[in-house]
Amino acid sequence: MQNIRLLLVDDEDDFRNTLAKRLIKKGISPMQAENGEKAMTILENKQVDVVVLDVKMPGMDGIEVLGHIKTRYPKTEVIFLTGHAATQDGVQGIKSGAYDYLSKPIEFEHLLGKIKQAYEKIQREEEKIKEAEFRKYMEAQMMTTERLASLGTLAAGVAHEINNPLAIINESAGWLKLILSKEEMAGIPRKQDFEKALDKIEKGVERAKRITSQLLGFAKKDDSVFAEVDLAELTEEAVHLVKREATNKDVQIVREIDPNTGTIWSDAYQFRQVLINLLTNAIYATEPGGRISIILEAVGDNVKLTVRDNGRGIPKENMKKIFEPFFSTKPPGEGTGLGLFVTRGIVEKLCGTIEVESRLGDGTSFYVNVPRYCKVKEDLDQDERIRFLDRLANQHKSIQ
Repeated sequence: MQNIRLLLVDDEDDFRNTLAKRLIKKGISPMQAENGEKAMTILENKQVDVVVLDVKMPGMDGIEVLGHIKTRYPKTEVIFLTGHAATQDGVQGIKSGAYDYLSKPIEFEHLLGKIKQAYEKIQREEEKIKEAEFRKYMEAQMMTTERLASLGTLAAGVAHEINNPLAIINESAGWLKLILSKEEMAGIPRKQDFEKALDKIEKGVERAKRITSQLLGFAKKDDSVFAEVDLAELTEEAVHLVKREATNKDVQIVREIDPNTGTIWSDAYQFRQVLINLLTNAIYATEPGGRISIILEAVGDNVKLTVRDNGRGIPKENMKKIFEPFFSTKPPGEGTGLGLFVTRGIVEKLCGTIEVESRLGDGTSFYVNVPRYCKVKEDLDQDERIRFLDRLANQHKSIQ
């Protein structure tokens, strides 16, 4: 009863004030209006559950006020107060949408009961709406789950069907290279052309394998393991894993770590994957002798990771495409176009955001913001793999 937002509307001040005092003793603090115009002003500015409304008032009468309430605030219930000689007004009010009516002089406990019943009706209606919304949500979740299962089945089937002929192609290419390496083949015409062609075949096989591997990893619904993660340690691990690649290209990686960064509650395996993907891309984009900076800093309740390179930068026309699946600026055979797409999906799953800034010739900066505590997201409709399916479907329609 204490939660009821009640409005008393009556032009008899003594009656209204006395009723308000008795309601306050019962734990209800009503708002008051002495006429219909003031009642509508209150309703415009405050949410009201139940209106106790006198029928006979100067100016805007109760029937007119009821019409406005039901038009503008249909969830608000109205209890009419009528005189003994005006019970027909109460009946008309019910026909117009009032919850009930009482005749003056009223019995207080009777009015209190009607107010409670009207409020309970509102609660039941809200519960029905919530139940319907929940049912709709669960149906959508089930459909989404089925789509994810279809994606997993599709990915597994594609990987199986592609990997088998890839193995045969790779084995045959290796066998041909072995034959070409024999002494009796030393003098065959255009031997170098054959060797270059076989190298291209092997590189093509490796690229296809990477694509199927990433597709399988992307489609698989792994159970996230959330725990306390030391980002400084995780950064060192990621740098160590890409160190050889950076050294071979003569690219320097420096760390700038805020001592206040501390730990976050996240998935260490997936966050490490984000770091490796961003560092690998930075190394590729940086010329020999270049520099990559990894910056970790505390920003309020979040931690900000910046991976910045002084490489060639990203053309303006590509900035909106870099997170799309299968988009790559690398030459054929050197990239799958899934790295940044998967990276964004992981960051969003870890409750974070990823942004990019770049200027041609000046390098690129990726900014990852994650909260110190990440609650596992359960809304399947926001799963990045569903967006992936939708993109594929749209691409298929555009082709048709």
